[in-house]
Amino acid sequence: MATGTHNTVSIPSVEASGKGHCRSLLALAFETVSATERNMVKKGLLERLQDGVVIGDGGFVIALEKRGYVKGGPWTPEVVVEHPDAVKQLHREFMRAGSDVMQTLTFYSTDDKLKLGGNEAGKNYTCSQINENACRIAHEVAAEGDVLVAGSVTQCPSYTQGLGKEAVQANIRTQMKSFVKNKVDFIIAEFFMHVEEIEWVIEELLKSGMPVAATMCIGPEGDQAGVSPGQCAVRMARAGANVVGVNCLYDPIIIIDTIRLMKEALDAEGLRPFLMTQPNGFFTEGADKTGYLGVPEYPFAMETRTVSRFDVHKYARAAYDLGVRYIGGCCGFEAYHIRAISEELAKERGRLPPASQKHEPWGGTLKQSAFGYIRERASEEYWRNLVPSTGRSVPPTHPVKAGATRKTS
Repeated sequence: MATGTHNTVSIPSVEASGKGHCRSLLALAFETVSATERNMVKKGLLERLQDGVVIGDGGFVIALEKRGYVKGGPWTPEVVVEHPDAVKQLHREFMRAGSDVMQTLTFYSTDDKLKLGGNEAGKNYTCSQINENACRIAHEVAAEGDVLVAGSVTQCPSYTQGLGKEAVQANIRTQMKSFVKNKVDFIIAEFFMHVEEIEWVIEELLKSGMPVAATMCIGPEGDQAGVSPGQCAVRMARAGANVVGVNCLYDPIIIIDTIRLMKEALDAEGLRPFLMTQPNGFFTEGADKTGYLGVPEYPFAMETRTVSRFDVHKYARAAYDLGVRYIGGCCGFEAYHIRAISEELAKERGRLPPASQKHEPWGGTLKQSAFGYIRERASEEYWRNLVPSTGRSVPPTHPVKAGATRKTS
């Protein structure tokens, strides 16, 4: 870890109270602590998970598309070469919000994906170029705090094209060369829809000797081949993954339902990998097995489906109580969502993130509003029980089917 750069963190000075929730955060005092003074030797992923909670980061490609740096459709990460400062800024926002991991922006960066459908990214850049830049950016930001760098690999078109195990693993090997060379701390395999593919990928990743976290983008119905969530988890664990779980495609509620099924199956088999959840930040009521990709608003009108920071408080608590220890977000999760995880679990972690210096949970800062009717909203009861409106009086073009409606709390 680099020296000379300080990371401001908050240390609780009094005991937080109330049913395991962080109720007394207004009483937490802030101290400035040098990251290098706190940990001269950086703990690895498995040590951190053994000791407590690891908070992941949020979504990159959706956020950077909105900011004008990523092309919606291909969703490839050439932005790390074209606009590295934009990526660096987003990393910093997540770290300030409490993220313990800087995940390389290498989503869809395999050579076969970069060239798919005539994508210009494949003509201009290689997987190696993108991964090298992504690693450098993540390391530069990670050096500013006590955080880890994770190399990220995703599904390959080679699998769905039927090219077989060797073709899939060859694409993964290309990615891994950059991660090994740049000494990332561990590897995340994410956004896999078929358990067979992720088994092949885990096998290849383990050759690096680094810890492997494996997550599938599935819901309670299981993977695209009909394999149940429980069996997916068991197969990932038996393949050697140190951490298993779910990411993306579904909202926090469905992700919690899915990881519960995974945990039940793992427990029944006597398997004890660490558990990980990184849902997307959009409610997916009415979605089919394709998750948020199949809702009519995807990808350019998802704002009205966005989960609130208060929804994320509930998600973080539910995940923690279930035994999940790597808790983060995926597409649609912004820095304020990650801050909500950090604040909900502040008692368990013994600190607040730097971003909480400008924020009090459950609307506490509204007490300082100039307007009385806004000051009345400065309570947990108000925000915990609020079901937000879309702000539109006209019904949606594609209403959620009544049979698919479920509680969002």
